[in-house]
Amino acid sequence: MAGFLLGAAGMFAVTYSTQAILPELGRSFGVSPAQAGLTISVVVLALACGAWIWGPLSDRYGRKRSIVLASALLVPPTVGAALAPSFALLLVFRALQGLCMPGLLTAGVPYVAEAFVPRIGGRAMGYYVASLVAGGLIGRVGVGLLAAVVGWRWAIGALVVLPLAAAVVMQRSLVDLPIESVRGGTFHAVLRQVRNPSLLQATVTGAAFFFTFVGCFSYVVYRLERPPFGFGPAAGSLVFVLWILGAAGPAIGRLADRIGWERLALSALALAALGLALSLPASLPSLVVGLALVTLANFSGVTAAQLGVADATAVDRGAASAVYFSLYYGIGSLGAYVPGLAWERYGWDGVAVTGFAALAFAGTVLFLADARRGSPPP
Repeated sequence: MAGFLLGAAGMFAVTYSTQAILPELGRSFGVSPAQAGLTISVVVLALACGAWIWGPLSDRYGRKRSIVLASALLVPPTVGAALAPSFALLLVFRALQGLCMPGLLTAGVPYVAEAFVPRIGGRAMGYYVASLVAGGLIGRVGVGLLAAVVGWRWAIGALVVLPLAAAVVMQRSLVDLPIESVRGGTFHAVLRQVRNPSLLQATVTGAAFFFTFVGCFSYVVYRLERPPFGFGPAAGSLVFVLWILGAAGPAIGRLADRIGWERLALSALALAALGLALSLPASLPSLVVGLALVTLANFSGVTAAQLGVADATAVDRGAASAVYFSLYYGIGSLGAYVPGLAWERYGWDGVAVTGFAALAFAGTVLFLADARRGSPPP
């Protein structure tokens, strides 16, 4: 899996490369915190749109070709984002990055399900999520620390090495999978999956975790700059070291094999809610512990949701992945903006409330689905 994991890590590093430096972008271009958060939102929204292209494309032209092509296409807009002379152009290049990324996601999840899960079970999805964690650490902590030394432009521009190297390595190392037979064309494939209740259940679950996670980590950097904390950008970016908890991905995958993805997701929702509650006091230890729990819950919940997507159908998996990621990232794009509005008016309490609301909605969907199937809730 090494080549594939490198590609996934490179994609995720680019995705959130501006998250740790939002205050710096705001000062550089003279924009508000919510506007600076758009550098995350436009990527996520473009990713949601691009999923409709890359998912069905991978069903018809092959997972490997889609994954390698997406990684190569990510290189030019990454350079453009580093050189953008205005905030508007920065958003344009970030959107172009987002359109390329679904090839590594919507094709990636079914590729893991088809190439690796049959051999090593849920651990394969855990390794995949762990690679995203590694990329997130590079994109957040690495960019935050490097920006303090050489400036944010050099920091995000240096990330171009990752997708470029990944495209070369994956072309040489990934195994081609048989292209599945097409049943009724792209539109009918997508329509079948939109009507798939198991897929929609997994999608709502994953989107709730993503919305909460993006909101917390986009605006905690602003909180850490203010009293009583008063940290600078470099020190504040170290909060993203908590992403290292995603290394538990393989163990989480094995746990999902034992208890089922729905029970794992419900447990993760409760853990995330506890983490949000602990983050409310103006205490650094409490904030760190709370964010750690939110982080662990997010990676557990997302691993569970992606296993739910793989279990939801045995055909048109690219289309199913497109439905999942378009809604996952479409809703998640709001996680970099709506909590920003809450932050500007109510501070961190407002950010936490938006997270509580998303988690409560997902928990309700999971409980109702269990009730319809007649299974006892965990």
